Amino acid sequence: MLPPATRGRGCAFLALSLLGLAGSLLGVTRGHVAEDEDYYMQELINREHYYSVPGPEDPAVSSQTPETRGPKPEGKQSQRVKEKGTHVEKVTADSKPAKNANKKVEKSKKVGLKAPNSSNEGEVHFEPVTEECPPMGLETLKIDDFQLHASTIKRYGLGAHRGRLNIQAGIFEDDFYDGGWCAGRNDPLQWFEVDARRLTKFTGVITQGRNSLWSSNWVTSYRVLVSNDSHTWVTIKNGTEDVVFSANSEKEIPVMNRLPKPVIARYIRVNPRSWYAGGSVCMRVEILGCPMPDPNNYYHRRNEITTTDNLDFKHHSYKEMRQLMKVVNEMCPNITRIYNIGKSYTGQKIYAIEISDNPGEHELGEPEFRYTAGSHGNEVLGRELLLLLMQFMCQEYLSGNPRIRHLVKETRIHLVPSINPDGYDKAYAVGSELGGWSLGRWSQDGLDIHHNFPDLNSILWEAEARKWIPRKVLNHHVPIPDWYQSKNATVAMETRALIAWMEKIPFVLGGNLQGGELVVTFPYDMTRTQGKTQEQNPTPDDHVFRWLAFSYASTHRLMTDASRRVCHTEDFAKEDGTINGASWHTAAGSMNDFSYLHTNCFELSMFVGCDKFPHESELPEEWENNRESLLVFMEQVHRGIKGVVRDLQGRGIANAVVAVEGINHDVRTAADGDYWRLLNPGEYKVMVKAEGYNPTSKVCEVGYDIGATRCDFIVSRTNLSRIKEIMERFGKQPINLPSRQLRQRLRPNMRRRGT
Repeated sequence: MLPPATRGRGCAFLALSLLGLAGSLLGVTRGHVAEDEDYYMQELINREHYYSVPGPEDPAVSSQTPETRGPKPEGKQSQRVKEKGTHVEKVTADSKPAKNANKKVEKSKKVGLKAPNSSNEGEVHFEPVTEECPPMGLETLKIDDFQLHASTIKRYGLGAHRGRLNIQAGIFEDDFYDGGWCAGRNDPLQWFEVDARRLTKFTGVITQGRNSLWSSNWVTSYRVLVSNDSHTWVTIKNGTEDVVFSANSEKEIPVMNRLPKPVIARYIRVNPRSWYAGGSVCMRVEILGCPMPDPNNYYHRRNEITTTDNLDFKHHSYKEMRQLMKVVNEMCPNITRIYNIGKSYTGQKIYAIEISDNPGEHELGEPEFRYTAGSHGNEVLGRELLLLLMQFMCQEYLSGNPRIRHLVKETRIHLVPSINPDGYDKAYAVGSELGGWSLGRWSQDGLDIHHNFPDLNSILWEAEARKWIPRKVLNHHVPIPDWYQSKNATVAMETRALIAWMEKIPFVLGGNLQGGELVVTFPYDMTRTQGKTQEQNPTPDDHVFRWLAFSYASTHRLMTDASRRVCHTEDFAKEDGTINGASWHTAAGSMNDFSYLHTNCFELSMFVGCDKFPHESELPEEWENNRESLLVFMEQVHRGIKGVVRDLQGRGIANAVVAVEGINHDVRTAADGDYWRLLNPGEYKVMVKAEGYNPTSKVCEVGYDIGATRCDFIVSRTNLSRIKEIMERFGKQPINLPSRQLRQRLRPNMRRRGT
């Protein structure tokens, strides 16, 4: 027991700690800089460096008042030097004042300030601003809801927090999650504001109209204002005139306007001046801006993500993608192989890279895994993640990483980064921010590759309703209908190439990377009830699919974070970041359903980010978000049972059916007789059937540790198949008569013998 005095001091300390915590949560900053504020910004404000807005003597850009303009530096001799083609003003403390020195320094400040070199504090370098600032993160949710404000709102579903570039609305007009910010009144006094929470160099604004199926609303022109205290605002000008930027002519295609010159401030406002005559003031916005550096390194952004992986973080054109794959192959020639699975509509090859300790060969008992990306050409994050993954696995294998070495040794991995290269080219041509939500999504001939597969669900469900399973129709390897294989069928060349590839290689597990959301979906993707757009529709392997989905979502940095903001209209975090595809929205002929019903492969879709086409600067963080998930999901291919089905002579039997009691979905053996069956931990009665062989069964146990349980089978020939084999060997054909006719022919002989 502590003495009363000590207890009193402890209680007081606890109370002060709680008050401090409450103050930090409320953003109170008395005597210190809040955690999410920039120390350098506070210092500049203290020195009255409120705006870095060029003065009226530069007619190309806006003006600022003497009251808000920062103090001029003392006169110093300037010596102009050239560095890499850029003029840099060099100022030394010992030089004498030169004529117009103040004006030169002041003009240099207007176009950009380079922080003093810590090793020589007597030198200050000024240089023009030439770099393009990235998006601040309204679309990627780096900017949170509390940083967005508006003059008025029409209703909560159209509040400032919905004014994010490319945000999607719900189906209904009055949805809780609607498609943009809409002002409560239609007049030129409305504004949409972003608080950067630190000094930021603003360089441009991107706008869209409101996303809606039923209404047309967009802004046709606007002004831009900046501030450091949210009270005093300076309008961006061109000489003495306010700059009025031209905005949108329809609601979906983004329009970017660059500011005449970069402006440094904390707050930025977009002030609509005109809008579509038949609509109202509604916008979706992205701001281009660079956070100002902290020369004293006091500022540490909360939850800032950095990566130590030395990878090529950039968006790759088709040619650059091929070159990068070649570089990886040359770095790791013993474990990689590049091949193509077919061609796109315009003739571009669809490249794959194989990662295995024995590339080019299927090894007995080694499961085949695949990742694909880019079936929707404008969802490019998956493409870059697979390019990063192949680099990472090569580097880690060479460095001796035991986890990667084990994965490469025990698994044959296939990565296809760009299924739809034609669509990607369209999105890549306009860049990460200007493609909108759909440009490049479809193949060159206008087809959605991911939903262009044959509808095998309806065939299976009709057979179940007629009780044709398993006599007439099997519960697996449902055949592709003839109409789909005709030349006149509306089937993309890319889809045909994928199907041929999926039929050739005995894949066990696969994931297709998509974008625009943060969720993992699993089959079925199609509702069973006609006319329903959303309906829970599980497969016979629902428990396995749920585990596979959760293995990816739970190791992703954001998918299962209950505090994260929804991307668009669905809060998938409350569902552990996973969802049955049909309960989200129905889709006939999906790659996931086709893979499950036509092959042995369990396929899932990973929606890896809210932003379909993130800026290049976002790629390192997105890699960190997904890296562990990509590896963990690959490792799940080793969960369940595996083995080889052989005859008495030890020969592998192809196309033997492996059935698990209680699960109405079977798998088949590969060409060498090996099989893999994904299962959750537990005991299972497994039966093997093959044409011409006697069925056999055994109990196989699946443990909790990673690594499939070995469960081999030896089957013997049936008497009838042996007789047929003997007769064929000696040139005599067996009598292929129905059993009823055979019994009728045998009855006279049986009567003569008295049997």
